[in-house]
Amino acid sequence: MDLVQSIISKRCLKKLVGEERDQKLFPEHGKVLLPVDLIRTVAIILVILLHASIEPAPAVDIMSSEGVQLWWASNVYASLASPAVPLFIMLTGALLLQPSKVNEPLKVFFKKRLSRIGLPFLFWGGAYFAWRVFVNGEVLTSGSILQGVLAGPYFHFWFLYLLLGLYLFTPLLRVIVAYADWKLIKYFLLVWFVGTALVPLFGLYENLIGPALWFKQNVFLLSGMMGYFVLGAYMVKWRLRSSILILILASSLVFTISGTYFLVGTLGERFSQFFYDASSVSIVIASIALFLLLLTVPAKQVENQSRINRFLHLVSQNTLPIYLFHVMVLEVLQKGYLGFKISVTTMNPIVEIPFITVIALLVSLVVIIPLKKIPYVKRIVG
Repeated sequence: MDLVQSIISKRCLKKLVGEERDQKLFPEHGKVLLPVDLIRTVAIILVILLHASIEPAPAVDIMSSEGVQLWWASNVYASLASPAVPLFIMLTGALLLQPSKVNEPLKVFFKKRLSRIGLPFLFWGGAYFAWRVFVNGEVLTSGSILQGVLAGPYFHFWFLYLLLGLYLFTPLLRVIVAYADWKLIKYFLLVWFVGTALVPLFGLYENLIGPALWFKQNVFLLSGMMGYFVLGAYMVKWRLRSSILILILASSLVFTISGTYFLVGTLGERFSQFFYDASSVSIVIASIALFLLLLTVPAKQVENQSRINRFLHLVSQNTLPIYLFHVMVLEVLQKGYLGFKISVTTMNPIVEIPFITVIALLVSLVVIIPLKKIPYVKRIVG
């Protein structure tokens, strides 16, 4: 009887989401090969670049030649790095929403996810609470500790909370993606794009900031990062010429850079982060173009044993601990805790920002790799 009900329910679901129509997203329900190491490495480098570019600005006259140079360097590098988190989310969607995993039991799925981020969250969370006390000199209260638990002990922990939210919806989305046809997925992504990237543009008019936010939150309920998650699974079937993708990517980034300059010049500094947001129209388009561009690299080509590909694999296998640790490295170098500074106060920001990005990546690897060779520490560190 249970078998009959299972067959009937699956048939009903297939009819509901359109598996019996043509143009299925994954006709064979097979696994998809992706250049995972390449995408992860590019994403984590962009994350570090983004955080390096937003170093608290020194007290310089913004209208001086030094101030103008610093502002433009920060603007350009932050714009280039803004697709970082969308890349991670799209890759996660492409990996977790593969139809071959649709029948994975809930218990197995959540056990895997918990073992992946649970212990590292506790370890690095405790480390950053200690960092706030012993390095930043902060006096923790019960309120600040509770706030740190609910919202993250440091600013970059928000990404782990985002992953948790995506994991909660993954079992449901797996069923939808596995049995949906292209039209249903396109409809969802269209609604997501309008609500995420277009509606917030009305908020650029000062009198419409509140209404635009209200309209987005109440009408477009699935805006935000969820669309990137589904996009990752959807885009593995897309194929566009590299030249077109490069043109789209470059145009979107130029729009982000120039758009930020225009907004700050006309509406003020409070709009300086508007186009850097992962939900801004230019970053959505840039992120899609960059992800598709990286997909043009065959997975097998990234898997060969050249030095570059071994490095990509090394970084890829350590993106979680690098993400969690690199902020400490940046602060140590930028604030001169070792007796010297690598900072926009000591170097030309055009050179300093990419330079400290590379140094932070290498230092993170030098610290993390030996730690992960210690028994039982690997699971804790990530």
